[in-house]
Amino acid sequence: MEYIKPEPNTKNYKMLLDKIIESWQKDPEKKGRRPRLLLHSCCAPCSSAVLDHMCKYFDITLFYYNPNISTKTEFEHRVSELKRLTHEMGIDMERTDEDGNMLGKVSVVVPEYDHKEFLEIARGHEKDPERGERCHLCYRQRLEKTAAYMDAVRDGAESGNESGEMPYDYFCTTLTISPMKSAEILNRIGEEVGTNHGEAFLPSDFKKNGGYQKSIELSREYDLYRQDFCGCEFSKAASEKEREERMAFRDK
Repeated sequence: MEYIKPEPNTKNYKMLLDKIIESWQKDPEKKGRRPRLLLHSCCAPCSSAVLDHMCKYFDITLFYYNPNISTKTEFEHRVSELKRLTHEMGIDMERTDEDGNMLGKVSVVVPEYDHKEFLEIARGHEKDPERGERCHLCYRQRLEKTAAYMDAVRDGAESGNESGEMPYDYFCTTLTISPMKSAEILNRIGEEVGTNHGEAFLPSDFKKNGGYQKSIELSREYDLYRQDFCGCEFSKAASEKEREERMAFRDK
């Protein structure tokens, strides 16, 4: 796997997303059917603004696969917050939009937690800096699992299983809302994963147009738990070190 060096966006990923939404809405063959989106969710705060925007255009299933989270307690806390968010936003049930169109409920799929899965791909990268190659491997692992779930749903529908779950049109991740994560890197990894799986990756840069600020506002509105580290023990250690350095600087 080629390491992707951090660099400015080569594309306007928000504009690409907007064009896909517009194209879908104008396609006469798709009129009356909303696209189905499998949205990888990293946490409730990041998901809040993404859901607030994307529920207008997509039927969404949240895919909470995050083996990077270092403890089961932390993992379960974040799952609980995500489910509480969808309930308090009123999107965990069928509802109608302002035009009277029926919208499907947003459900949360949570694969079994296994932190060893993350530690395996992080082996040899324990000392990488934050936003370095270890993080890129982590992004890829989570998007690979998301695309694999999308494959399984499609295969099941084609084989006529009785689950009733319809195939997804796209997959995507809430991670691009974070100002600490490169939309360029996430989209390039997502595009590659999608190509390898034969699935459509939805481009995004959810931090654009005040998206990150909106997530902060919604986090306050719903009193969401906002962690100060991404999830793994390495990001937590880096966060604690940064906090100690800030305190030491203020005490001088």
